[in-house]
Amino acid sequence: MRAIHRHQPIFAERYPVPFLVALLDMLVVIAAGILAYGYRFDSFDMSGRYNSATMVTAIITVTCLAIGGVYGSQRGLSLWRQIGTLVVCWMAAAGILFSLPFLLKLSDNYSRIWFVAMLSIGWGVSLAFRVGLYYFLRKIRSSGHNLKSVLLVGTGGSASDQLRDQDSLREDGFKLVREIPLGHGDVWLDELIAAADEANVHEVWLCLPLSEGGLVRSILYALRHHTVAVRFIPEWDDIRLLNHKVSHIAGLYSLDLSCSPMDGPARVLKRVEDILLGGLISLLILPVCAVIAAAIKFSSPGPVLFKQYRTGINGKRFKVYKFRSMVVHADTSVKQATRGDVRVTRVGAFLRKSSLDELPQFFNVLQGRMSIVGPRPHALAHNEYYKELVESYMKRHKVKPGITGWAQVSGYRGETDTLEKMQKRVEYDLWYIDNWSLWLDLKIIILTFFKGFINKNAF
Repeated sequence: MRAIHRHQPIFAERYPVPFLVALLDMLVVIAAGILAYGYRFDSFDMSGRYNSATMVTAIITVTCLAIGGVYGSQRGLSLWRQIGTLVVCWMAAAGILFSLPFLLKLSDNYSRIWFVAMLSIGWGVSLAFRVGLYYFLRKIRSSGHNLKSVLLVGTGGSASDQLRDQDSLREDGFKLVREIPLGHGDVWLDELIAAADEANVHEVWLCLPLSEGGLVRSILYALRHHTVAVRFIPEWDDIRLLNHKVSHIAGLYSLDLSCSPMDGPARVLKRVEDILLGGLISLLILPVCAVIAAAIKFSSPGPVLFKQYRTGINGKRFKVYKFRSMVVHADTSVKQATRGDVRVTRVGAFLRKSSLDELPQFFNVLQGRMSIVGPRPHALAHNEYYKELVESYMKRHKVKPGITGWAQVSGYRGETDTLEKMQKRVEYDLWYIDNWSLWLDLKIIILTFFKGFINKNAF
């Protein structure tokens, strides 16, 4: 069996590209220091202490960039991810450099204007270089140069289909030269090795469902005499995922299959959004709420507010508030309102049609039990019923329930008298959770004003 070896040019072996890029970054910082000195002092003849400070800045900056992974392979990474990493690393370097003079009591010996100008010039040049390099590589790769050849093993799933897009693949620095369908047994493994030999590939990509995970070990063993890189790209077609990602836990890598995006900074941002917007909206709707409360009180006997337990984040129960839209009745069983329901009052019919019965839930938002935007909370009995019928139904509760949501502005609101309606609502809720962003929340809030208040399915 012939082993596949990849030989780089002698120059690349002795002087790897990351080394050259790091050296270039050091030169950029040194040049930035000289330019900043000329800008501040109208002279390029830097004194000894400024020379030393420039060298220290260059070393710390390159060290932060190296720790942040900037000098690793960027092949296949999006431009925004590369820029984000670069910005974070430069900010870390700036933080260290701002702290050092203070700790060493040397801040009075250096011009702050020079220091800020040096960092600004250095970061700007570094950013411009990487943006230019990114588009330069995309251009030459689209022409068929600087590509790594790939052998794809797949089952015909969505991941395999996406990787067959040759134009997108080339821009990322790869070229699909051979594809073989998934098989089993020693004969198929021999065919795989022969295909890798004949195509002389750099990498082998395994697009397999998790149910075929055990085959990965056999493939790795079969390719043990080869130097090709082997990548496992799971096919998720048979699994409903939620915000899947790779985490580092207890010194090990974890492939998270179902996680909430409302964690860490995102959770703080979401709460700030709820407090600021919820507080403002609560003040604006106070007069409206007062009028509605009076109308309910004088139109039918009973309390103004209707309180009912619902399922909140992580499955915890909480008491949701709504304006009462039905007459008070002795039946304590949970029965979803239907068209022509005699329990609905005349005022309640208007409130339900206009969704004004939901306004007291802004108090739930300020309490921290709900969000302005999120999956609508269902009655506890409905949760127990649908969780066995709708796949991934309870994953809706990985985030706080909302007053409005993506399903509601997309037309899936009101009575869910068929299983298909509930399935579509859950599908839209899970899409929202998996794609959450501040901008998506703002979009949903704006759409709610235009088509979310008037509920054609209400009665």
